[in-house]
Amino acid sequence: MMTSPHDRRAFKNSFMTKKFLFFAVIVAISVIGLIFYREPVKIAAPPIFSSSETATSTLRVIFFDVGQGDSALIITPQDKTILVDGGPDDKVLSKLGKYLPLNQRRIDYMILSHPHADHLDGLVSVLKRYDVGVVYYSGVPHTTYAFIEWLQLIKEKNIVMKIIGKPQILELDSKVKLDFLYPGKDLSGLDLKGQEESKFVKNNNLNNVSIIFKLIYGQTKFLFTGDAEMPVEKELLKNKANLLADVLKVAHHGSHSSTGDKFLQAIQPKMAVISSGLGNDFGHPHSRTLRRLERHGVKIFRTDEMGDIEMESDGKAIK
Repeated sequence: MMTSPHDRRAFKNSFMTKKFLFFAVIVAISVIGLIFYREPVKIAAPPIFSSSETATSTLRVIFFDVGQGDSALIITPQDKTILVDGGPDDKVLSKLGKYLPLNQRRIDYMILSHPHADHLDGLVSVLKRYDVGVVYYSGVPHTTYAFIEWLQLIKEKNIVMKIIGKPQILELDSKVKLDFLYPGKDLSGLDLKGQEESKFVKNNNLNNVSIIFKLIYGQTKFLFTGDAEMPVEKELLKNKANLLADVLKVAHHGSHSSTGDKFLQAIQPKMAVISSGLGNDFGHPHSRTLRRLERHGVKIFRTDEMGDIEMESDGKAIK
């Protein structure tokens, strides 16, 4: 059968696209293999950088308004900094410049909940501008240019990367710790060619490899959920994870696919933060999710309505 030049070009383009994706996955997995270090169940974290001498008794958590995406900065009483996700672009840089001293070019810990662009892409800009001590990640590879660049920058700058592959605790200051609750298994060897591909990749369920952790300071607790959906919530409930928290960072920008009633019953949050873009195309936050939160008596704070949302804890109460 004769084929037209157009058909031949279309076939060639399709072949090259598949070839790129194949090599992108190989590159991502190779880089991950080179830089990941397996974490013990409980971590006593040494100082990554020298702390400020003007330490206070206040923990600060700032949920950035980065549009349709997620990014939050945690500043401990001993002045350690934890950046959780980076939003969809370099807007996160102006946010960091607003809340950190002008001459500060360090981030002690970087946490990528999962590799979707609205959580990842801003972290590439952060790595170019800041010195980062340790990166925490679930280990699941992705094929985007931004994800591969993120991995390459970590390798080039010799930054320690650690997999969250089981429940574990990272102790920061004397009364501050991160309690990692999910994933419950090591996903760094995720088989993109096997059955796992349909579960996490083809159905766009990278949301369900989101790192979920509690930030604990004294008696106060903040629960960060990435974009995890109800199947993950059910797994955590089944495993009887301790989800109690004062503040819930609502998963997936307030999508109806997250934040179920039983999950809220287990958390018993007083406040919830929803990070979403004003007038976004996804309808986030969904009215169903807002109603669920209201039924549970949760006070809702939204970045699309309020901009940046800053909370402070003295270890006993949050304001």
